[in-house]
Amino acid sequence: MKQTLKLSLAITTLALLLSGCDSNNAQDKELIKSLEAKVQALEKQLEQAEQPAATATTDTDTKALEDKILSLEKQLAANKTSAEQPGGTLEKVKKQGYLQCGVSTGLPGFSNPNENGEWEGLDVEFCQAVAAATIGDKTKVKYIPLTTKERFTALQSGEVDLLVRNTTWTLHRDTALGVNFAGVNYYDGQGFMVKKSLGVSSATELDGKSVCVQSGTTTELNLADYFKFREMKYTPVVFDTEEKTVGGFKEGRCDVMTTDQSALYAHRLGMEDPDSVVVLPELISKEPLGPAVRKDDDQWFNIVKWTLYTMLHAEDLGVSSISVDDMKNSNDPDIRRLIGLDGPKGKGLGLNDDWSFQVIKQVGNYSESFERTIGMSSPLKVRRDVNALWRDGGIQYAPPIR
Repeated sequence: MKQTLKLSLAITTLALLLSGCDSNNAQDKELIKSLEAKVQALEKQLEQAEQPAATATTDTDTKALEDKILSLEKQLAANKTSAEQPGGTLEKVKKQGYLQCGVSTGLPGFSNPNENGEWEGLDVEFCQAVAAATIGDKTKVKYIPLTTKERFTALQSGEVDLLVRNTTWTLHRDTALGVNFAGVNYYDGQGFMVKKSLGVSSATELDGKSVCVQSGTTTELNLADYFKFREMKYTPVVFDTEEKTVGGFKEGRCDVMTTDQSALYAHRLGMEDPDSVVVLPELISKEPLGPAVRKDDDQWFNIVKWTLYTMLHAEDLGVSSISVDDMKNSNDPDIRRLIGLDGPKGKGLGLNDDWSFQVIKQVGNYSESFERTIGMSSPLKVRRDVNALWRDGGIQYAPPIR
């Protein structure tokens, strides 16, 4: 009986250890598999110990099992400590020699493979900026396309080091999913697209119009709220998928289509004549899209956050990929701190002093990236609007580098 109790205690201890593992951590997952196998082995020994034939089991055998449990406890503690150490993701990225970046399965302007199979877009270029900051080479990125259902699991499990996939920053995601949003690289919101022939230039002129919308979505609820609050009437034309919603608009089954504005600009390109439709300027919801990282890695969180701020600061100070080399001779203290000649440099982030210089040189400032991927120099022709810098009437703003 004494031996049975000791074995039972050992198994209970091990079960508690298993429950304490972070099931979203890739290293813990492997350890859990190992521990589960040992639990099964211990359970078999316990069953044998409870049978008469097992009376030969001695205190020495039990002591050996308890020692094994102690060893596993130490292994788990070491694993958890290692996983929680600041800079864990940075060291992982450096060791593997590339950044694993989670992107969409294909959204033109944000993350989409071109005709040569090369990934491009605003989100893709931010992945490249982080690679330039950490590895010194923007090409060292492995793009991992993820669906909306897969994206957070892939980040939590360590399948990706960074998620930049037109993902909205919300309270629930910030507090319940084990992720941290490192800023906003595109302020989005629900919008409207109409045919130019309708003669409408503002959402306030949509009274009495028919609207194609996907059913069972917040988009449908926002639409109802928008018209009700403004005491306007509309006729909803409802579809069960976004693809069918777009098809309904193309077929003329409605006057207006509504979804996230970034998606509207992408769908506009798929029209037979993109110039025959226009995306209205109003946003009727808040959809701040930005890069997300795992929690409990403050160093990596800061690296991603300040990579974005570096691109914003560069635009603010007029430093571009073309002019950044000449800026090494600048006497402007803000510019010298921006490119790592003075100020905090890279020490606090665990990076080389020229990390920010490499971001600007290899990828560019925020304006350069925006314009060539989704802006007026791109097929999407998205206006800066709220994504303009604070000094230009937008809300993009970065804390000081000093």
